[in-house]
Amino acid sequence: MAHAQISKYLPPDINPTQAAIAYGCRALPKLNEELQSEDLLTRQKALMALYDLMHDPEHVYTAIRTGCLESLKALLKDTNDLVRIRTTEVLCIIATHNVGRDGFLEHDVIHALSFLLSDPQSACRENLHLAFKHLAQLPAGAKGIVNSSLIPSLVWKLQSEEEGIQELLLDTLAACLMEDATDALASWVVPFLKEKLLSANSNIRSKAAQALIAVSISLEGKNQVWQHDVIPILVHLLKDKEEEVQASAAGVLMYVTVTTKGKYAALDTEAIRPLLELLHSSLSKARLNAIKVLTMLAEAPEGRKLLQSHVPTFRALEEDTSVAVQRAAQIAVKVIEWKP
Repeated sequence: MAHAQISKYLPPDINPTQAAIAYGCRALPKLNEELQSEDLLTRQKALMALYDLMHDPEHVYTAIRTGCLESLKALLKDTNDLVRIRTTEVLCIIATHNVGRDGFLEHDVIHALSFLLSDPQSACRENLHLAFKHLAQLPAGAKGIVNSSLIPSLVWKLQSEEEGIQELLLDTLAACLMEDATDALASWVVPFLKEKLLSANSNIRSKAAQALIAVSISLEGKNQVWQHDVIPILVHLLKDKEEEVQASAAGVLMYVTVTTKGKYAALDTEAIRPLLELLHSSLSKARLNAIKVLTMLAEAPEGRKLLQSHVPTFRALEEDTSVAVQRAAQIAVKVIEWKP
């Protein structure tokens, strides 16, 4: 005859590291209480449960309304490494949602995260930079980071962080510098980005060039790129093995050659030949950027003279698959064929 026996093991679908979630509308308020618990294991379990819930924007809205962001800000100062790591993971997920990014700004989460910029745990630092990257995708978020006076710290961190974190940093900086590059320019951002253009990592080279594009929007940025002798490196990158790097380098030159000094610096480093080669790139943005740089160089008599024999190449691009490339090619022909 069979005997009923209660197993001492948990059912296979039960996660012992995760807090039990209360029913319905009580779930997030209960988790918020557990985030504030003095018991370490309770805090850790609550963070695990919250992480799963934060993938749903409706839960993010409820979590913010019930005070979870304030609890998470407090946990960023927790002495337990795992708690800080889990907290930054949760905030990272929250930052992927528009309602979450709005919550970051309303509850000053940027300032709270900034205290982890030098955290001994690389996972914490990586998560906070990923959260900043998500936040900077929103113009208000990028402006919030700028207004938090964090740009100098982010620029200096480019020197010491691991490569994976550097990539996140560069993405954040590129978005923030589009809003305002003043603090970055005062913090030697151009020399630091110049160094990253020489990185063996193609992602870092490309992202550094993207950040320089944002820097070069302002006149001061254009002047600093010329003053710090970055143009020869950009011309060299036009021949990079990665097309994304080529396109980004051409993008910087497109802004820098607006100035007379920038034009002649590019001409002195023989930029025309690699730019002409870039007109045959498989990337439409590379072709477009190259045409625009060449148009700028054609405004100088020396550049116009060198480009006159290449008018047929630009004529051919008037039939390009990209409408933007077609229009840019038409303008280039007019500038090259202009006679004083």
